[in-house]
Amino acid sequence: MNRFKLYLAVAVCSVFTSCFKDEPLNAECDIEQVYVHLSDPSSVFFNAGDTLLTVSSDVQRIVFRKKDNADVSRLALWFRLTEGATITPTNGSVQDFSDDREVTYRVTSQDGQWHRDYQVCFRTYDPVSRFDFEHFRLVNGNNGGQYYVWSDLYPDGTEVANWATGNPGFNISCGSALPEEYPTSLLDAGYEGHGVKLTTRSTGPLGAMVGRRIAAGNLFLGYFDVSKALTNTLKATHFGLPFSRKPLRFTGWYKYTPGDNYQDANGKTVAAKVDKASVYAVFYRNKDKDGHDVMLYGDDVMTNAHIVAVARMAEVSPATEWTHFDIPFVYSQEIDADALNSLGYNLAVVFSSSEDGDLFCGAIGSTLCIDEVNVEWEEVEP
Repeated sequence: MNRFKLYLAVAVCSVFTSCFKDEPLNAECDIEQVYVHLSDPSSVFFNAGDTLLTVSSDVQRIVFRKKDNADVSRLALWFRLTEGATITPTNGSVQDFSDDREVTYRVTSQDGQWHRDYQVCFRTYDPVSRFDFEHFRLVNGNNGGQYYVWSDLYPDGTEVANWATGNPGFNISCGSALPEEYPTSLLDAGYEGHGVKLTTRSTGPLGAMVGRRIAAGNLFLGYFDVSKALTNTLKATHFGLPFSRKPLRFTGWYKYTPGDNYQDANGKTVAAKVDKASVYAVFYRNKDKDGHDVMLYGDDVMTNAHIVAVARMAEVSPATEWTHFDIPFVYSQEIDADALNSLGYNLAVVFSSSEDGDLFCGAIGSTLCIDEVNVEWEEVEP
């Protein structure tokens, strides 16, 4: 028996050894994160967290946003790469990024068969406040299929991935849906050029199983955490991005048609209740009194104590033709000029086809179309 066990152990080890020997080397050649090493981050950046960027797989131009007149002539960058990959120039080497210079880094895969070039640069921060929704693309969902994402351009022409949607969450339950069947989709005939169409959709059997029967079409400045899409949905929406101007008015164009049957979270029709859309913007402090980061989520986007101003359309009236909206920001607190000019405030712009979509209530088919959105602002001297 002992001899048999010995033979079996040798055989098993041989199998695993063979597997290890046959495992191919990694063919990926991506930058996953890049970090700037500085003894004093405030000499270049507004916030210490700006020294680290997470790089999406579809990005090849990496842009750090710096203070005006910051010295970037001798900076050491460190990269986290896909397994086994190498990079040239080497990790930690000092490079000159002054005068808007772009440095090209080449990442080579572990198997040596593939490489990818990245351009890294440092640009002065300049807020984006006019949104025409002409910059969009299809991305692959983790559960198959494709859906649209939107971005804008900084004044220097650099792309900024500033818009988020709940489409990645919808992809979990409805991965076979076509791009135009997602809650947030491309509108070919916008007010000018393209626009965005937000539609409240059924999430199918999987959504019903977890008590999330609908997905309102939404679009917002910020970030969507897909890992919380099914477990803690209200914390999946991270509202707001840094904004260094004092917003005054929130304008744009919309069309809205509510769906036929408003339903509650249990999927039961609520007689005589008509669905409503949401159109609003929120301006808030992004640090608390102890210097900790503040972010607005689905459960406090209108109630957080750090909110200083809100511009909200009281009622998004049904409209089959493009209709203009112009909403003033109403301030509840004074602006701290020093904090404003140090990116101490965030601006959130939010659109939803169902006002109660965060509670999984609304009417399937409710459709909000938006285009040519603008946040008017003024500078505040420190």
